[in-house]
Amino acid sequence: MLAGLDWTWFAAALLGGVLLDALLGEVRRLHPLVGFGHLASAIEARLNRPGATASGAARFARGLLAWLLAVLPLAALAAWLCAQPLPAPALAALHAVLLYFCLGLRSLRDHMLPIWHALHAGDLAQARALTARIVSRDTQQASASDLAKAATESMLENGNDAVFGTLFWFAVAGGPGAVLFRLANTLDAMWGYRNERFNLFGRSAARLDDALNYLPARLTALSYALLAPGAHGTRRALACWRRQAPAWSSPNAGPVMSSGAGALGLQLGGAASYGGAIEQRPPLGEGSAAAAADIPRAWRLVRHTSWLWLAALLAIAYGVQHA
Repeated sequence: MLAGLDWTWFAAALLGGVLLDALLGEVRRLHPLVGFGHLASAIEARLNRPGATASGAARFARGLLAWLLAVLPLAALAAWLCAQPLPAPALAALHAVLLYFCLGLRSLRDHMLPIWHALHAGDLAQARALTARIVSRDTQQASASDLAKAATESMLENGNDAVFGTLFWFAVAGGPGAVLFRLANTLDAMWGYRNERFNLFGRSAARLDDALNYLPARLTALSYALLAPGAHGTRRALACWRRQAPAWSSPNAGPVMSSGAGALGLQLGGAASYGGAIEQRPPLGEGSAAAAADIPRAWRLVRHTSWLWLAALLAIAYGVQHA
């Protein structure tokens, strides 16, 4: 039985968490992931003090200790709560709430589609401001095509991080699995930079996220390819995945974004500005340059993939229980 629940209650928890996300979206106040971010920042400030002299091994060890202090108590708390002798409906509701706190499908829509609306209205300043909220690259001088590319790349990559990876680990270990994955993924986003401050301290966070995301990322890439629009979309997505993913710096973002870009028939990757310097990234996909209309196309691909995953997880859970 997936997540330790029988099929009926697994289905109730899975669909309940997804429905809560669709209806409520992000918690406006006191979001658990926001609170976790504050906790992680406090731990990092304590263990990764600027100017402190330490060997590379010591900085790596401090980063691993910080990861353990930030993630394990909360994941253990979630596991302890789900291990209590609760009635099945209450246990399913608890799993559903934990999944809701970790899932970001509606958040993707709510953050990305306004960029499309701003670009469609010709409001480049608003589109730049909205895009700056979701990406780390410079947007002050970005063109409409640059912004569309950034939003589309973010949609494809975060479809895996905020949705499909979360669903994968929910299927494996229920609400605690979703919590563990999302906390680890959040720390990778906060600490997984190859700069002076985080290159050693954040390396364990990056590697642990890579490990947790390895299977979900490849299943996401396969899903994007299978649901690619057009007569040759699937073949193109698989070919881009095979050729381009190895050149991407992230072992998991490469498959996801190359397959997604190929599925949409877009040329992503390439030049992007970070900290005032132009970085030439490997190409992703093939076809036309991204335009504003491609943002809702990417959203539809992520949405359809979500439906596919829900159907597949329910079918697998049913098959496991009735085997």
